Amino acid sequence: MTPKCFIMDVDGVLTDGSFYYTVDGKVMKKFGADDNDALSLLRPYLDIVFVTGDKRGFEISNKRIEDMHFKLELVSTIKRIDWIKERYEPKEVIYMGDGIFDHYVMREVGYSIATGNADENAKKYASYITSRSGGDRAVSEACLHILEEFFVKYDPMKLPEENINFSRDWTV
Repeated sequence: MTPKCFIMDVDGVLTDGSFYYTVDGKVMKKFGADDNDALSLLRPYLDIVFVTGDKRGFEISNKRIEDMHFKLELVSTIKRIDWIKERYEPKEVIYMGDGIFDHYVMREVGYSIATGNADENAKKYASYITSRSGGDRAVSEACLHILEEFFVKYDPMKLPEENINFSRDWTV
């Protein structure tokens, strides 16, 4: 299998899964460090897509995803595999999730990744389980794993290619 697309759930994968509420409603989510840089390593090899079922927190997640120069799609957690099948060949998809419904996707895609703190069913159907939890560099770990498993192993002793734009807005 040669993967063509990496699809990630946002809440519990890119974030720690927490929602911060005030009397005005959901106001904040906590995103982890390094994930954007690691995603930059994958960008030359795969389409990268983010999905969320969190309609009320969509704008919060979308702000972070846009800052990373990616696109976020609002997709029901229980209809996610149907959404994937309409757009991609499932066997060419790597999917990363953590929730109680993510195993429905993981059973049908070519390769699946669960966070270390994922639901037990997600872990059961995952091809790989990160040692890190969602929002704590789990995506970064997954990216390095994908590189090694399907493309080229990341060499920490060698600077990445110049055409890879790390953290985009943070570099000079």
